[in-house]
Amino acid sequence: MFDYAQSRYYSDLRNFEQFEKAQIAVTKILFFLFLMALGACATQSATTPTSIPTPTQVAKNADWVPVESEFDAVMMVQVPAGCFMMGNEEGRRDEKPVTQICFEAPYWIDRYEVTNKQYGEAGNFPGDNRPRENLTWNEARDFCVKRGARLPTEAEWEYAARGPDSLMYPWGNELVDDNLVFDRNSNNETADVGSKPAGISWVGAYDMSGNVWEWVNSLYERYPYDAADGRENADSTEQRVYRGGVGSYIDFAASSAIRFRADPEKRDWFIGFRCARSD
Repeated sequence: MFDYAQSRYYSDLRNFEQFEKAQIAVTKILFFLFLMALGACATQSATTPTSIPTPTQVAKNADWVPVESEFDAVMMVQVPAGCFMMGNEEGRRDEKPVTQICFEAPYWIDRYEVTNKQYGEAGNFPGDNRPRENLTWNEARDFCVKRGARLPTEAEWEYAARGPDSLMYPWGNELVDDNLVFDRNSNNETADVGSKPAGISWVGAYDMSGNVWEWVNSLYERYPYDAADGRENADSTEQRVYRGGVGSYIDFAASSAIRFRADPEKRDWFIGFRCARSD
């Protein structure tokens, strides 16, 4: 005898089982697609950073291990990102006020002052490895440009000499005669670059105190230093700054904060230069 109710029951059961199987199949497909999308996102995150990390700033001189590299056959040392206090409250009026200056990106500066051999001819003092001097600011600037470099700014020069510790001299805060070539030991002459290794700066640059003064790019302007106020205008004919030489002021001219000025067409037996370049 045909049981309609029972037949309807089994028919509904079969339909339910087919629905359930279809639902499970769809769930598996959706889960598989989810896993593929998740994997794609993970791969993209691993290969495409959302932002470019900024260079880590050096907090103190001792944290930096000197890095050197050769550019156009000239050895340069890297100056890392970081901050220092520019100027000297105990110094002359043009060294005040002391201001914190920060560099967000590293740059390079010559390990040595540009020599007679590198320049292609001698200045007042002959010798291949003596610093080239007795040249104008314009000549120094043009030489650096031909090398694919530039003169350092006043702030770049001082930071390379002093570092985050804001030392008064490349080696520390006390004047040490044996660490530099100057009035007391030079016989009024220059010396081969790098002849005073104890006077090396924290980045590995030599003679940033003593030997010859060095032209920098900056115009002579009042402090606080501001690179955006026009003092880095390379076309101006106003007086330029020179740094870090011997001079006749024995006790304080070797300071890394001292600054002097001269017309860009001036020549002096004791003014030379070194070049810099961006990283």
